[in-house]
Amino acid sequence: MEIAPLLKGYNLKNLTIGMLGGHSALDTAHGAKQFDFHTVCVARKGREKTYEKYYKTRDEKGCIDEVIIVHDFQDILKDEVQQKLRKLNTVFVHSRYFWVYFKDFARVEDEFQVPIVGSRHLLRLEERDQFFNQYHLLKKAGIRTPRVFEKSKDIDRPVIVKASEAMRGYERAFFIVSSVKEYEKTGKKLEKARKISKEWRQAPIEEFIVGAPVNFNFFYSPLTGELELLGTDTRRQTNLDGFLRMTAEDQMTALKHFPLKMIETGHIACTVKESLLERAFELGEKFVKATQALPKKIDPGGKGIIGPFALQGAVVAEEGREDIIIFDVSFRIPGSPGTAATPYSGYLHGSSMSMGERLAMEVRRAVEEKRLEEIVT
Repeated sequence: MEIAPLLKGYNLKNLTIGMLGGHSALDTAHGAKQFDFHTVCVARKGREKTYEKYYKTRDEKGCIDEVIIVHDFQDILKDEVQQKLRKLNTVFVHSRYFWVYFKDFARVEDEFQVPIVGSRHLLRLEERDQFFNQYHLLKKAGIRTPRVFEKSKDIDRPVIVKASEAMRGYERAFFIVSSVKEYEKTGKKLEKARKISKEWRQAPIEEFIVGAPVNFNFFYSPLTGELELLGTDTRRQTNLDGFLRMTAEDQMTALKHFPLKMIETGHIACTVKESLLERAFELGEKFVKATQALPKKIDPGGKGIIGPFALQGAVVAEEGREDIIIFDVSFRIPGSPGTAATPYSGYLHGSSMSMGERLAMEVRRAVEEKRLEEIVT
């Protein structure tokens, strides 16, 4: 999609930063207000109070200026909604929350006539059923990942099966097994209980990594050509976190009544020791370079990653040394609003900065330097 037509008619001195009502909306909106941008949130009916009431701007409080209520998130593609967004001179900050409600990624890529801050074509690489996905990109970048088992019969160690939930296909219902026999038994049991999707046998099977989970939240600026580590965090998952607070004996008792789930419910800010930072930056730089070398078939814009992304993995100890293994990628603003609670952005910018603030800073600079086309697609 050409950029110039998307920006045609826009008043670049009066931009609005837009987002869907969920995931990182408040992080994005708060950051936008710090750099004097107007904000608009597209919220789903029945879940709009967070944006229309509790965080609506009033009396010098709040961060959501405008709210557009839709029946379903897919309605953002309706002409009347897009016209409202364009009338507000909106540049949209996308998130995974923006994409999981569309079964066909091409609809957003081709029909959403609003400029997106970031790449509108790389998000699909998060989905493991794509012909070229994050696994392929990480391999291309030379980034270490867990071993992937193409066939269940090859399982010879603990693995994690990345199945989807039965009720909410966009949510994960991972389970851990260590043999093909256990794979079949556990998968059938969870399918019968309607805990996982019927397509669980098509789910990726990865080597289970035992290490300290860390999400490395980066920001790549096309305006400066620099890679920044804004923060690190780890996930909080239900009901896994509840199990981890129990004794081993209580865990065994609880498992008889409550199946283990790993549904992400939040994040916890954490830090990594400085000796790991150079390795983390090395992985981030390899990733950026690999995205910039993608063929037009995968990234028609040819810009590679723009702005925020996260390499999610674990720090492992091996033979007296530590290494970082990456097992997931976010090609957009990560789900954690707590990056400012870690010191890394402060080391660089002088004070801690949220991902929303860093995004707004980039947009403001792009406008001032008349380079907005470089950061939107």
